[in-house]
Amino acid sequence: MHEYSIVTALLELCENHAKSNKAKKVTKVVVALGERSGVEPQLLESAFEVFKLDSVCAESELVIETKPMKFRCRSCGAEFLPKGIDFGSCEVCKAPNPELVGGKEMHLQSLEMEAEDEG
Repeated sequence: MHEYSIVTALLELCENHAKSNKAKKVTKVVVALGERSGVEPQLLESAFEVFKLDSVCAESELVIETKPMKFRCRSCGAEFLPKGIDFGSCEVCKAPNPELVGGKEMHLQSLEMEAEDEG
C-alpha cells in the first residue's frame, strides 16, 4: 500500500509548511489527485486519518480534488478531455495515440493553518 508512504510524505510537507508559517496546527489539507495517478482516494483518506494523529494535522480535514485525464494530440496539438472510454485518437483530427498530459498528478494544493498565539 503505497498510500502509507504518500501520506507520510504529505504530513512531513504539512509539518514543514506549518513550521515555516509559524502555525500551531493545520485545519485543512487539500490534495489534487489525478484519476490516473494510481492512488486510491479511499485508501489515502484512511491512511491520512490514522497517520495524522501524531502530527500538526491531528484535527485537520483532508479534501481530495480529483483531476480528470487530459490529452494533447501529437499531430494537431489540440487538448481535450476524453468522452467515455475511447481515448485512443484525437477528438479533433482523429489522429491516433494522443499524449496523456493531465490526470496523473498528485500534489498538495493548499493548506489552511491556525497561527500560533503571539503573547
